Amino acid sequence: MRRVLLTLTVFALLCVAFAAGGYAASKSYQFTGVVKAVDAGSLTVEKSAKETWQFEVAKDVKGGAPKVGDRVTVYYKMVATEIEGKPAAAATPKLLKKK
Repeated sequence: MRRVLLTLTVFALLCVAFAAGGYAASKSYQFTGVVKAVDAGSLTVEKSAKETWQFEVAKDVKGGAPKVGDRVTVYYKMVATEIEGKPAAAATPKLLKKK
């Protein structure tokens, strides 16, 4: 009986972990603006004079190919492709003030 209960508990925890991981990976964002440039594989969208974003566009993206001047909403996900780590700086001793 204990073995069955332990197996069911482990299975339930794994299901919850996979569901939480899937939710985090599926979070999407959107950016709305006017198309300023369309290139082979990229799209430049301007939201305001100070905010312009460039997106990489996959060949099988939904919605077809927008043209310059079209108002679009781009749905995207943030995905890390590389992480470069650097060691933290060593703590420096504080200078003692004279009294």
